[in-house]
Amino acid sequence: MTEPSIRVDDIDERCLTLDLVRVTERAAVAAARWRGRGDERSADQAAVDAMRRELNRLPIDGTVVIGEGERDEAPMLFIGERVGTGHGPKVDLAVAPLEGTTLCAKDLPGSITVLAMAQSGALLNAPDVYMEKIAVGPGYPPGIVDLDRSPEDNIRALAAAKGVDPSRITVAVLDRPRHADLVAACRRVGASLRLLSDGDVAGIIFTAQPHKTDVDLYLGSGGAPEGVLAAGVLRCVGGQMQGRLILDSADKRERASAMGIADPHKTYGMDEMASGDVIVAATGVTDGPLAHGVRFSRGIVETEAVLYRSSSGTVRRIRAEHRDVGKFRL
Repeated sequence: MTEPSIRVDDIDERCLTLDLVRVTERAAVAAARWRGRGDERSADQAAVDAMRRELNRLPIDGTVVIGEGERDEAPMLFIGERVGTGHGPKVDLAVAPLEGTTLCAKDLPGSITVLAMAQSGALLNAPDVYMEKIAVGPGYPPGIVDLDRSPEDNIRALAAAKGVDPSRITVAVLDRPRHADLVAACRRVGASLRLLSDGDVAGIIFTAQPHKTDVDLYLGSGGAPEGVLAAGVLRCVGGQMQGRLILDSADKRERASAMGIADPHKTYGMDEMASGDVIVAATGVTDGPLAHGVRFSRGIVETEAVLYRSSSGTVRRIRAEHRDVGKFRL
């Protein structure tokens, strides 16, 4: 019996997927050198510089469609920036070089570096603004939650689908003053709250594994880049998500219009934010529920990454010991 052949294109694609992990590893190590130093800007800049440097070594013709700002905000990885060698597949990228800058600066759990890649045109191209978000994990009928419903109605609907009382539902919300009314609404219906100090990418991913995280629902507003990245992960592991850009000024609406967004009030489904074959890599900076943080020891740097892919539905954990420590020097 002959074994199935593996095309050269398949091998190249697999190598590129692992290259994405290496990009997030380098960014995580660079940021980890600033853990606990109280300097968010330097930690973020270190991650940005490392991620940009490694992306520009990849054999891709890449465009950052979701980044840390637009062109006038460089040196961050800005929306519209071209990365890669220019020789290779045309791809779109969504980046969060340091998700949880405060967590890193205070050496608190949950800081990660994240990168998503998809074919050109597959990721939502939007300005760096806030986005309203709602997300649940897999196993529920389509439309079980909706941004146009009240928090109470969404919690009741989810509880009914799960066959439990609303008091058995746990909602993840960023702990921000702007969410005071949302928090009050969740508590009125009796739901438990997981208030996140930072990191709403992880908060949305939590909904995909409620048996491990005890989080059933994500609600609230946060960065649009983080929303697209989280949508990419849910595409890989299952779940439902909606997002709506908060374009509450003429300047934001003009920026969105320039990027091709005709309806400033549009609600985007998960597949509209991230379509096609999506690959997401995330590496821990500090210890957290998604991945262990970077560990430094004499002559060795240890990292843990998680790699998601929508076409295969696989989730891979990659723990690495990097012995050529010189490659990580800034």
